[in-house]
Amino acid sequence: MKYKAVLFDLDGTLLDTLGDIGGTLNHVLQENNYPPRTMAEYRRFVGNGALRLTRDALPEGTPEDEVQRVFREYRDYYRDHPCTVTVPYESIPGLLEKLRCSGVSVAVVSNKPEVTAKKIIGRFFPGVLTVGDDGVHPRKPAPDNVYRALVELGVKPEDALYVGDTEVDAATAKNAGMDAAIVGWGYRDRDFLLAHGAEEVLDTPDRLLEKIL
Repeated sequence: MKYKAVLFDLDGTLLDTLGDIGGTLNHVLQENNYPPRTMAEYRRFVGNGALRLTRDALPEGTPEDEVQRVFREYRDYYRDHPCTVTVPYESIPGLLEKLRCSGVSVAVVSNKPEVTAKKIIGRFFPGVLTVGDDGVHPRKPAPDNVYRALVELGVKPEDALYVGDTEVDAATAKNAGMDAAIVGWGYRDRDFLLAHGAEEVLDTPDRLLEKIL
């Protein structure tokens, strides 16, 4: 066994959440008389937390107090409707079960608000340790929330692997002093990932499992 623990990003890594993220924010935008965004645009926007997502989705030059107001509406609505169309990526449930049976600890580290991240992971993967944005610790790519998860698991950074699908995740692993596995089934394309910090891009959960075990 190469690693004692694996820490996963949530959006675009374990779960395909884009439909709920984009659908919810478009609902809020239209309720406030702003034009909706396409799913292709949301694919580029995700990864840096909900406030940054809201700022990117609003028209350029939107005043900050208005950004904050729309963000709060989005945050509250998404918290109550996070799993309308969200599903695990194919083979991910089986991968997590294989890790469990092999004695590898698993956790999720997300830039979502912690209460929302725990709600989503609790629905699909009950019992998996989940760390999100608690409003106190800086979000990824800062390593703080990764360290929170590692402390809970009792595992050192050098004995763990960080898995994600964006350039934010590549930077997170580097900042935490951890090995990284960047996957290609999420929200960034291969060429972009290789140009923004990924040493390699793993295309399937089976390839990821080989790297872990």
